[in-house]
Amino acid sequence: MTVESGATALVVLMLVALLPALVYVSWVRRAEHTPAGQGPSLAGAFLYGALFATITAGFLELIIVAAGTSFAQRYPGPEIVFLNGNSALGAFFLVLVIAPFVEEGLKASGVYSYRDRIRRPADGPVVGAAVGLGFGFFETFLYGVGAFAVGGLAAGLTLILIRSISSVVLHGSSTGMFGHGFARARFHQPGAGSGAYYLLAVGMHASFNALASLGAILAFAHVGAVAVDLASLIALFAAIAFAFGAIEHVRTVIQTSDYPALAGYRRGSGPPRTPPPKR
Repeated sequence: MTVESGATALVVLMLVALLPALVYVSWVRRAEHTPAGQGPSLAGAFLYGALFATITAGFLELIIVAAGTSFAQRYPGPEIVFLNGNSALGAFFLVLVIAPFVEEGLKASGVYSYRDRIRRPADGPVVGAAVGLGFGFFETFLYGVGAFAVGGLAAGLTLILIRSISSVVLHGSSTGMFGHGFARARFHQPGAGSGAYYLLAVGMHASFNALASLGAILAFAHVGAVAVDLASLIALFAAIAFAFGAIEHVRTVIQTSDYPALAGYRRGSGPPRTPPPKR
């Protein structure tokens, strides 16, 4: 493979990873009831998620896993084997615990960094989704580059396309919900605030990762190969459904944040009604 062909492949991989993320940003943005040009600017939030949050998360996770592995090797014991990144339990701990807490925390920092873009409640989940979708785009591009290095362009494109209808959507959904909680706190609305919604985002992320890892979990439990393959396929579709259901919920939250009366209409109970005048 020549340098020129490799560079062309990287451009193709980046464009294929970027386009769905931008489509999702537009889809989420259109859920907000604002005239064209009056919504929050999202380019900076998207780039924050794509570059700062993604790269910083990668370094932090490497440091945490390396520290845990060193500790587990120095003080071996079955009760701390999950800290060893070279073990199967360590890999699951990374996917189900470390990654959700670290990545959602860094994406949440993007919402905080662009808090000046949040001028009304509905802006919170929009800005959050933009940060998350930026993160999902660049993470997916990096995974695609890894697949390309091992299996060629077809492998890279296949992985990117699968992640674009699953992981990317999840990242936008989880941070969109954190943005909702952040906006609630910012505008002093009653109920749960930023901390609770951060834990919600972590829970969404961990749940999605558990679904996506179901095949590996069953293989670790020595379940038969046929059952593992079938479970992996079912889990993939379940993870995709989970991600799209979550982002549709984010869109509903955006639509009703500034106009709560629309909630009944969205649930199919008919258009919002004006209460009768008092006599």
